[in-house]
Amino acid sequence: MANDVAAEVWSERREGWTAGRSDARDAAATDYGRIIHSSSFRRLQGKTQILNLGDSDFYRNRLTHSIEVAQVAGGIALQLRKDFPDHEAAPWIPDLTLIQAIGATHDLGHPPFGHGGEVALHYGMRDHGGFEGNGQTLRILSRLEKFSDHNGANLSRRSLLGVLKYPAAMSAVRSTEDKLRPQLLQGTSVVHLIDRKACRPPKCYLDTEMDVVDWLLDPIPAAERDLFTSWNPVAGDHGKTRHKSFDCSIMDLADDIAFGVHDLEDALAMGLMNAEDLAATLPEEACRSFLDYIQTRETNFGNDVRQGLFSALCHERTRKRNIGRMVTHLITSVEIKAEEDFATPLLRYRVDLPKPQRDFLNALKKAVMEKVIRSAGVQQLEFKGQSMVVAVFEAFATDPKSLLPDSTRARYEAADDKMRVICDHVAGMTDGFLLRTYERLFSPRMGSVFDRI
Repeated sequence: MANDVAAEVWSERREGWTAGRSDARDAAATDYGRIIHSSSFRRLQGKTQILNLGDSDFYRNRLTHSIEVAQVAGGIALQLRKDFPDHEAAPWIPDLTLIQAIGATHDLGHPPFGHGGEVALHYGMRDHGGFEGNGQTLRILSRLEKFSDHNGANLSRRSLLGVLKYPAAMSAVRSTEDKLRPQLLQGTSVVHLIDRKACRPPKCYLDTEMDVVDWLLDPIPAAERDLFTSWNPVAGDHGKTRHKSFDCSIMDLADDIAFGVHDLEDALAMGLMNAEDLAATLPEEACRSFLDYIQTRETNFGNDVRQGLFSALCHERTRKRNIGRMVTHLITSVEIKAEEDFATPLLRYRVDLPKPQRDFLNALKKAVMEKVIRSAGVQQLEFKGQSMVVAVFEAFATDPKSLLPDSTRARYEAADDKMRVICDHVAGMTDGFLLRTYERLFSPRMGSVFDRI
């Protein structure tokens, strides 16, 4: 199909910028440098992935997870070049630097204390446009980073399109049903708690970045732009977006692989799962594609290959090799699909896994979700973190001119959307900084005038 969007337009930036004469980097390399050297990226080292920071220095935090997503995304792009050299999408397969830049950014908007922090900030911003972590990533890149005067990191159009995971605004997809309106939990008499289910935000970008998305999608024909930003209503839930770009689909799949495989590795290494848990959560049929794959390798798992694999995953000496095999199996299975309603290549093509490999990956993700994320140990810490985020946010909101640090207070006083400035400040905190702020505000014996705030 014809494509009316020139390739050069995807290298454009919203704010004028010209590379130095001696600078050999292209747009993607410049974007990657800005992301890696950003304060938002560095702060990910102090944010929870799944397991609580401080319990161990071995398992993944949000920074190491992001590095792994970037690496897996790069592996997918290289595999696509090898497997599909003559495909009509081949000219649009992202180069290694571009897709690693997109992968590294994907969690920049992640608030302290994981999903609990996201739910807490959505409650805090319930009357001020809400909060969602992916939307905050776009906001950081287009507003809050300091690489330009008015446009944040001022990334290229293609990099930002790759980051736009849910191309619909909060106001469009947010449910108006009472049960999904952020509120306090009913039925408690001693403490006030937020209703976590009601405070779960939709997957979207924030309305504050509508102009950014308008600029981002401006080169795309109007009919395709409308289709790309369309979404499906869901009974009893928030609306759900329908599309993502080619690059974003690679990043999204890499994120799924990192979550399903690498977080499983952490759970096994920390003793939070064992062979019996694997047997209970990974049925043989769901594992069939990988079981067939490893039997083509030089392995000897005995007559019961599935049980032999589970035993190998539970031993330090053999775990890493088989975790690597899982990642390789998934990456080498990736295929390109076309969305026939789009002519613009970056919207027309997506990556996905064939059903057997997708079933395997979904089973891995489900196992981590059931045995680790939903465990009481993780949920209690998320619950506590969520409560601290609400308390700190509301403390700042009650008297921002007295309680906000000087630099944030200056932004607050200059802003039209003042509550968003408070939200940005709290969302950017690491887990440890949020904890210290909470203790300084609420713990009678904690805090000093000499503390950095």
